[in-house]
Amino acid sequence: MSTPRRRSGRGAPLVLLHGVGLDHTLWDDLAPLLEPRFDVLRYDLLGHGAAPGIQGAANIGKFIEQLDAELDAAGWGEANVLGYSMGGLIAGAYAAARPHRVTRLVLLSTVFQRTPDEVQAVKARLVAAATQDVATSAAVSLQRWFTPAFEAARPERVAAIGHRLIKNNRANFLAAYRLFAHGDALLAQAAPDIACPTLVMTGGDDVGSTPRMTRALGRALPDARVRVLDGQRHMLPVEAPEALASALHGFLLPGGQSDARPDGMPDRTNDPAAQPLRGPSSSPFPGPRM
Repeated sequence: MSTPRRRSGRGAPLVLLHGVGLDHTLWDDLAPLLEPRFDVLRYDLLGHGAAPGIQGAANIGKFIEQLDAELDAAGWGEANVLGYSMGGLIAGAYAAARPHRVTRLVLLSTVFQRTPDEVQAVKARLVAAATQDVATSAAVSLQRWFTPAFEAARPERVAAIGHRLIKNNRANFLAAYRLFAHGDALLAQAAPDIACPTLVMTGGDDVGSTPRMTRALGRALPDARVRVLDGQRHMLPVEAPEALASALHGFLLPGGQSDARPDGMPDRTNDPAAQPLRGPSSSPFPGPRM
């Protein structure tokens, strides 16, 4: 079975990796804003949408291999890579394992070093996803992901995301969710080996990928900028595509001015990025490192 994908626009190569339970249509609001300056590739991750299923436990190495194959099929030796939520775990692991293939990296609404309470909360959500009625579980996720104002203003878009969640193959969804729920250590291991410039972003009211996590991740990366969008929750690609597109243009394009700095406060002076936090490390990620 081939992986559903969509490629559009002209310019710098940019790959978009969606989150758990979603598919490449997550990017329908953002992609048109990027297409004038970027060659945008989005595809369904393994076990999502119409992509091949996950056999057994989800393995980060399989997602790395999938991204390798997508870049090869596009004819790209390297590209900018944006990972959202679980896609951020994949993007970060990929940048550590394949540094020669990632030009710049964006980690959007990505988990990092959960506190004990946050670990218990995500484990409880995993149990609920495995035991609750699918529609009930989807409704709880949507409430956590979107602001009430957006739900009231764009109910049809929220419903489309909910429909995607309900349509998931449950075994594949749970396999991916287990990787996400237990995977916040992935970026802690990968961070010292992510050499490319990185933008780390989240919403100020995101309870799953919190500003604390985002700022800590920015400090752990050798070359990072941090931005927190006040008043936003988890669904930045859908709820705040204009602000996200502006940040991406500023960070990814030559000569762009990103209004972010390592501590997550607004910055229009282009101060130096975070100081490297590096030391001896051995990468847990598969494949050759060049």
